[in-house]
Amino acid sequence: MNDLVRQHTALSESDLEWLHLLVSEWQLLSDLSFADLVLWVPTLDGTRYVSVAQMRPNTGPTSYQDDMVGHLVPRGRRPLLDAALDEGRIVREGDPEWREEVPVRVESIPVRREGRVLGVIARNTNLLTVRTPSRLELTYLQSASDLAQMIAAGSFPFPGQQVDMDASPRAGDGLLRLDADGIVQYASPNALSAYHRLGLASDLVGQHLGQLTSDLAPARGPVDEAIVKLASGYAPREAEVEGNGGVIQLRAIPLKPKGTRIGSLVLLRDVTELRRRERELITKDATIREIHHRVKNNLQTVAALLRLQARRMDSDQGREALNEAVRRVGSIAIVHETLSQNLDERVEFDEIADRVLAMVAEISPGKVNCRRTGRFGILDAEVATPLAMVLTEVLQNALEHAFAPGEQGSVEVSALRGGTREEARLLITVRDDGRGLPEGFDAQRTGNLGLQIVRTLVEGELGGSFDMVPAPDRGTKVVLDIPVGPEK
Repeated sequence: MNDLVRQHTALSESDLEWLHLLVSEWQLLSDLSFADLVLWVPTLDGTRYVSVAQMRPNTGPTSYQDDMVGHLVPRGRRPLLDAALDEGRIVREGDPEWREEVPVRVESIPVRREGRVLGVIARNTNLLTVRTPSRLELTYLQSASDLAQMIAAGSFPFPGQQVDMDASPRAGDGLLRLDADGIVQYASPNALSAYHRLGLASDLVGQHLGQLTSDLAPARGPVDEAIVKLASGYAPREAEVEGNGGVIQLRAIPLKPKGTRIGSLVLLRDVTELRRRERELITKDATIREIHHRVKNNLQTVAALLRLQARRMDSDQGREALNEAVRRVGSIAIVHETLSQNLDERVEFDEIADRVLAMVAEISPGKVNCRRTGRFGILDAEVATPLAMVLTEVLQNALEHAFAPGEQGSVEVSALRGGTREEARLLITVRDDGRGLPEGFDAQRTGNLGLQIVRTLVEGELGGSFDMVPAPDRGTKVVLDIPVGPEK
């Protein structure tokens, strides 16, 4: 709609925002009218109309099988559009049109904003299935007529009341028609069922909806007065009411077809099961985070015990082995700590990589500068946990074997995400400028326990590849290539 309006019309940005507000609301008008809606806006030169939006009803058959958005129609071809635009009134005159052997009643509703007519809504009703209307259908049609008059007068939609079409109740979910005093004149079957869920044992018709809703909801002090006003339809508002184990979502729409409030529409939906599932998910998320938090605490306890045991070792080799185990346990604890703070099982791995770098740098025998370049991005937990251990082992190996005590140097970790969205990959390079690899070294066959862990995790658990080769200038380069899921 933005492109069509800016390309073909003289409407301002504020006018365009008004049309967006209207389009966010007009599913209700379409459903209440049992009709298709097409929004026509006059072009810049005033010789044609361009259709910028279209809506089909959920409550009846469509009148248009084709998409009308973007069509241009010369002025004069559709007299009802001309009359509504020029006279600023709803135009219903004329015989039904025949479209593919289907009779269609056409009406035109001017769209007014601040005294100016911005465009015209063509309301097209398929008459092929017309029959004697029920009480519900008559209420729908009367409510649609009131809303159409409000659109023509510029009092609907309500400024500042942007509606989420996916979350807001619709006419078919449940509808109440109230008079000016807030007394229920009509209640659809779905609306009555929703109030029965709140604990209502009688009929809704004839009752003051605001007071009834307040009585059914738990006492909450000042909130009761707000519920009374909302459910009485005095102002355009949305709220949820919970009582008797049920939850209903309410939306009040004051009806002012001639400038004076004659009553209101209240749309409502039973969201009891939806809210129950949301609470279950919240509870599940909290439980998962608590589990990660406890695992992190337990791992830190294990690391503390290993560190305590290392201090009591007489053997330097045994002490160093325990210290390596402390760092391995610590790298896993870092991942679980990060997961305990997230709502999903995905983590920003850059923070984890930086913490692993800092942890491993503490063992450096010399003055080695450790840094990270590039970005790991967001990774799933099943990738992050083994990758943290792999990174710990590779960095620990570089700092222990690449530099002599007191020697200066640097270790750089670079990360690059690439590949396609379906087959995304993460290329990690760990490069040092130390003494290099010994003669005849083969990373796939030889190596200490740390390299064996790296090979097992990278090739077995992560499904990637691992190689350790001499760096081009000096030192050693470790290359890890692993598949990762797309960032969401």
